[in-house]
Amino acid sequence: MGPKGAASGADADNKVVASNRSARHDFDVLETLEVGLVLKGSEVKSLRQGTVQIADAHARVRDGELWLYGMHVPVWLSTGAHDRPEPDRPRKLLAHRTEIARLGDRVAQDRLTLVPLKLYFSNGRAKMELALVRARTKGDKRAAIAERDANAEVRKAMGRSAKGMD
Repeated sequence: MGPKGAASGADADNKVVASNRSARHDFDVLETLEVGLVLKGSEVKSLRQGTVQIADAHARVRDGELWLYGMHVPVWLSTGAHDRPEPDRPRKLLAHRTEIARLGDRVAQDRLTLVPLKLYFSNGRAKMELALVRARTKGDKRAAIAERDANAEVRKAMGRSAKGMD
């Protein structure tokens, strides 16, 4: 066994804890950004257990800081009553000040939204992939589904012709 921590694999450390699968369906993703999270110790344990929910979460720029609202982190069972954080409390996100200012300006000017796409651990630290998105209308969603189906048909036909079935 080598140096301290050498026995733990990198695959376990970069595990995706939660993902927002409906975000790419409901929104057009314009840009993504990796941000850190400010968490309490018991919240990190809940994240590692994989019981967090980010489907209804969104971020806002408030007073020059980036805050995440709507993320539900259940209370860790063995946490004492004095140190029990609120499961739905706003959580501060960590990013460079210039990035926060730029995102805040774009959200205000272009009526965009900041939505989390996935939550994961990188080198032992909780990270979140945050996306700058524009909401899709019902027609946009239908067009995206039609385009995806058409592309699937093309790939299917190309596969058949490559195998000599057509």
